[in-house]
Amino acid sequence: MLQLLKNTPTALCDHISRRDWLRVGGLGILGLNLPGLLRAEDAPRRPRPRPASARGKKAGRAKACILLYLAGGPSQPDMWDMKPRLPVEFRGEFKPIATSVPGMQMCEHLPRVARQAHHVTVIRSAHHNVGHAHCAASYFVLTGEDRGDSVDAFGARPIDYPGIGAVLCRLRPPERPVVPYVATPYVMTEGIGGPPSPGIYGGWMGHAYDPFEINRHRSEKEDPNSPDFGFPELTLRADVDPRRLDGRRGLLGQVNARADALQRSGVARVMDNYQQRAFTLLTSAETRRAFDLSREPAALRERYGRNSYGQSCLLARRLVEAGTRMVLVRWAPDCNATWDTHGTIANQPPSFNVLKGTLLPQLDAGLGTLLEDLHLRGLLDSTLIVVMGEFGRSPKVNPWAGRDHWPRCYSVFLAGGGVRGGHLYGKSGKDGSDPSEDPVTPHDVVATLYSLLGIPPETELPDQFGRPVRLGGPGQVIQGVLA
Repeated sequence: MLQLLKNTPTALCDHISRRDWLRVGGLGILGLNLPGLLRAEDAPRRPRPRPASARGKKAGRAKACILLYLAGGPSQPDMWDMKPRLPVEFRGEFKPIATSVPGMQMCEHLPRVARQAHHVTVIRSAHHNVGHAHCAASYFVLTGEDRGDSVDAFGARPIDYPGIGAVLCRLRPPERPVVPYVATPYVMTEGIGGPPSPGIYGGWMGHAYDPFEINRHRSEKEDPNSPDFGFPELTLRADVDPRRLDGRRGLLGQVNARADALQRSGVARVMDNYQQRAFTLLTSAETRRAFDLSREPAALRERYGRNSYGQSCLLARRLVEAGTRMVLVRWAPDCNATWDTHGTIANQPPSFNVLKGTLLPQLDAGLGTLLEDLHLRGLLDSTLIVVMGEFGRSPKVNPWAGRDHWPRCYSVFLAGGGVRGGHLYGKSGKDGSDPSEDPVTPHDVVATLYSLLGIPPETELPDQFGRPVRLGGPGQVIQGVLA
């Protein structure tokens, strides 16, 4: 491929430079190695067969997944698992309200989500022991591999287990020509200026399965809430020096502007079949339409919330509607921001003010509207919605009017895609410190997500050494959350 391009003129007949073609044809330098992904899709796959005992009629309804990742640790005592009868130092400042399901309550600052509770299961008994560094906990809950607790901040590594979206793209690639896996609106880091947080990349499966990353930090035009937002430029993968992106800005604008001319030209014939398919996917009408938020009514955009996260939820709906398998909305620019509500950050308002003034209203608008919108379009039954963080918050309010990391008992919110509606699974103890009924681990949650997405959790894939690895680890599917 490169030799062929070396023999082509510096400027092609369409006035597109050889350098531009290298950028499009060699997408791996930007972290979205679509030619590699397409080759991998064609490679023979030999997942081990499901044992007869695991073949249930309930699993596998979801065709796509939208994961709202509340990085930092959302406060379950102030959202889904409130304790209104406890003293104020435990119950906090907020009051519960009724939902569309008798006996199920949610926070007063989540009224729209409460009206959609009949679509929802809240697991109130998730727990693990990784509670210091956000990255270690994130890696566990997003991949199902527990490497133990850590006080060190580490980033994504090529030896990591692959994220759920990466596995989904390998085993259930899209049926339409559309980007398979998208992460928005930030490349989330471990602290300000830290390395990219782990758990979502291809890991030992390779960079071909990394998500297509939108990064508002790099350009305001990559903010889904920006009036100039469009098809974002390709993003450097986690292990590439950001300086290599210099000179590549505007590439997608050039590609979009010239896509029709390129497709009419004979230049595409210098690309091999996989690169041609990758080019088709990136410039397809489906992909370009999915990223065009201007097609949405202004009133609907307002209901989602005119902020980066609300518009990312709307973008997620458009993408799954177009055929994308996985959209990850990272609800924090870094793991120490937003949902990490200790209440100890200098010059910041108390945690309860942040929750009721910003975080919960934005989540309520984005998530509540997403559930309603998907339902009205007939997409909720085939789209799995997951809302979770790496752990929860402490049952007792600390002296700074915040709550601290708490992996011993936290909540996971599920909806759509084969999930039982209007249901509370598991139970936390009287003060919420530990599960009291039906405890589950991240292993079980990940196994359940795979099962809902049509991937038997006992499926094995070869790691970087060729050793078979069970995707669901030791986890068991949580049958009580399945419809």
